[in-house]
Amino acid sequence: MMKIKVGVIFGGESVEHEVSVISAMQAMNKLDQDKYDIIPIYITKDREWYTGEMLKDIEVYQDLSLIKKYGKNVVLYYNKGRFVLQNKKFPKSIVTDIDIVFPIVHGTNVEDGGLQGYLQTIGVPFVGSDVYASVVGQDKVFMKDIWKASKLPVTDYVWFYDVDYKQDSEDVIKKVEKLDYPVIVKPATTGSSVGIAVCSTREELINGIDDAIQYDKKILVEEVVQHLKEVNIAVMGNYEHQKVSEIEEVISSNKFLTYADKYIGDDNGKLKGGKVPVKGTSKGMASANRKLPADLDDKVRKEVEEVAIEAFKALGSSGNSRIDFLIDEEKNKVYINEINSIPGSLAFYLWDAKDIDFSSVLDEMINIGVKDYKKRVSKTHSFDTNILQGFAAHGGVKGLKGMKGKLR
Repeated sequence: MMKIKVGVIFGGESVEHEVSVISAMQAMNKLDQDKYDIIPIYITKDREWYTGEMLKDIEVYQDLSLIKKYGKNVVLYYNKGRFVLQNKKFPKSIVTDIDIVFPIVHGTNVEDGGLQGYLQTIGVPFVGSDVYASVVGQDKVFMKDIWKASKLPVTDYVWFYDVDYKQDSEDVIKKVEKLDYPVIVKPATTGSSVGIAVCSTREELINGIDDAIQYDKKILVEEVVQHLKEVNIAVMGNYEHQKVSEIEEVISSNKFLTYADKYIGDDNGKLKGGKVPVKGTSKGMASANRKLPADLDDKVRKEVEEVAIEAFKALGSSGNSRIDFLIDEEKNKVYINEINSIPGSLAFYLWDAKDIDFSSVLDEMINIGVKDYKKRVSKTHSFDTNILQGFAAHGGVKGLKGMKGKLR
């Protein structure tokens, strides 16, 4: 049986670059090597693409100069019916072809529809959400607006651009203070809790906004849920079919789950100097403190499951997404917080709690990607007509004669 060539893309120009590397290493170790030929594709922070077997070893990322020295600097494109990786440097030979791309990327520039747009433009099959769902799944303002319009339970919030704040900070603060303190300030498009702050006073709010605008031009501020229990659930599928994982309760000593809670865990796994933790020191999101399954009564559990599926469908998501919820335990009120279109560690631990192992999760994600591709190519995207012929026949080209010199 011919193996399926899976190009696993990770890294990229994102504050979550290192987290992406960890998630990709975990996945590549669990992909069925009898079924798949695994081709690592690492995007550096300066947007160069590299491939090579060495990229499967996390210890390589301790010295990024080794990748540039020994890895193959490539570009992915469509060539005579194949999707190929070609050397950018001489000799410009084709390194390999790829059957399907598996993006395991987090954050701005890669998870937010940018990479998905490129993959869709060249036509290569890929795993996960399309451009539209990726965009709204990364932008917390877009997702909140869509969920609110879909009558799903979200906390009260306001948002603004950095330029609005710089031009009239007092006006923005007045709008924010129509919410009840404490509030939580978030950059709209970052993930992994980067740039987030809980604020109980105006001074803290100003400091939180000043920090958040370092990461994003759009800022979201929302009311903090009191008597908080934070739970997460994964949804697998597409717009046609969905299923849910086990629900976890996230435990943090902080007011919200921080980057360190999610990915570092202890001093041994700290990210130092932009490097990735060495082998064995970080388990990604799998290392966060949690109660699994979450301690929920049947009514709340059912509500979380149902709202998660509706939220997934409302955004047009596909693949395996983790959806985070906030529960006010005193009021027994459920709020949907955000979706992670490509969650850290691909949320494999939530499926494992339902006796679905990581390899099976990856298999199903690839199968959904293939089905999405078949659906996409079955739709009409162009017509067998050339309007330029009619344009020329009616003298449309005459107006271009004066442009001859400019077009050269």
